[in-house]
Amino acid sequence: MGFARTKLDNGLEVIVEANESALSTSLGFFVKTGSRDETDEVSGISHFLEHMAFKGGDRMTAAEVNQELDALGGLSNAFTMVESTAFYAQTLPELQERAVVLLSEILRPSLRQEDFETEKKVVMEEIQMYDDQPPYGLDEKTREYFWADHPLRRSILGDLTTVGRMTRDQMYEYHERRYCPNNMAFVACGNVDFDKLVRWVDRECGKWRSGVATRETSRAHGRSGKLILQKDGANDEYVYQVFDGPSTSDSDYWAASALGSVVGGSSVGSRIFWELVDTGRADDAGFGLDSYSDSGRFETSLVCNPADVESNLASIRGIIEDVQKNGVTEAELSRAKNKNLTSVALGAEHSNSRLFAIGSDWLTTGELLTTQETLQLIRNITIDEVNAAAEKYLIAEPYTFAIGALENIEA
Repeated sequence: MGFARTKLDNGLEVIVEANESALSTSLGFFVKTGSRDETDEVSGISHFLEHMAFKGGDRMTAAEVNQELDALGGLSNAFTMVESTAFYAQTLPELQERAVVLLSEILRPSLRQEDFETEKKVVMEEIQMYDDQPPYGLDEKTREYFWADHPLRRSILGDLTTVGRMTRDQMYEYHERRYCPNNMAFVACGNVDFDKLVRWVDRECGKWRSGVATRETSRAHGRSGKLILQKDGANDEYVYQVFDGPSTSDSDYWAASALGSVVGGSSVGSRIFWELVDTGRADDAGFGLDSYSDSGRFETSLVCNPADVESNLASIRGIIEDVQKNGVTEAELSRAKNKNLTSVALGAEHSNSRLFAIGSDWLTTGELLTTQETLQLIRNITIDEVNAAAEKYLIAEPYTFAIGALENIEA
């Protein structure tokens, strides 16, 4: 399977990876906007706007939007991330025109004042809920303090102050500026007729006005340090340690990804798993790569009894130092590649997973990779490339973040 793509006169790109034998269709809008594109004054507005999109536009009320989503019969939802916002649906092929109409309506909400005030309370309750439930929010804290001088630091949810002060007019301006057609793509995969889909998208979206949506792109450089948040009544300690890594566009991204799998991938077989999880020293522990379009970071995660934190962190540090000094083995790399290859292959068999992969490629690199091309990139990773990534990145002093019972951690 390959890609078919075109661009409407207003700049909206339509991308399709068709599979005539598929029994479903997944499709959606991917908008190149997220928390990194906000200002401190309106931190959290991208996520808030995602909520508001389901309140209806000129043709549908909120109730009608929800009824129509239900009528599609499949999976439909939205998400807001650091660099993107997406609205998607998975349905039967014969219902895809109906899905295009609905998703286009969602992308042009009326932003009624009454709806704005109601949904603001919902978003603020969500913020409070995550604040009350560690380790939720710890990932955002790591970005806030680690990348303190870069747009990547901004919280996806925002906080009670910024959301509480936000106005409907600020959201309207943000929507007009960021949700312009030349800052988004309509992506579909599965059982799709490309020509028909383009006609439907052009009919629904072709009159949307183009705009200018810029993004500050520069390499973020993390800092070392420590932030310990004590939580009364906590039974476990949650600890993250982060340091700089490659972006999705860097030439060593795939090797660094494999390195993360060897050191502490989420499944059985990584060094950290055998050292800490299999032995019962930690409830959970891992190491991996978190990359964005222009920056990236490695992060270790640890969940364990507070009394075991420092010894477990010392073990993780020893594993990382050994890999940095002595490299990984061919057997370890082979296992990591097989796991990553299987993950990609299984994802390709589900239209929703494939939709997200295509949308993510378009948003972060502007390039599109077929499943076979992605598999080949993983197969081509060499042990020399992985060990070079270890030598390059694993020397950094991490920033340590923790939430739990402890007042301080020696790390």
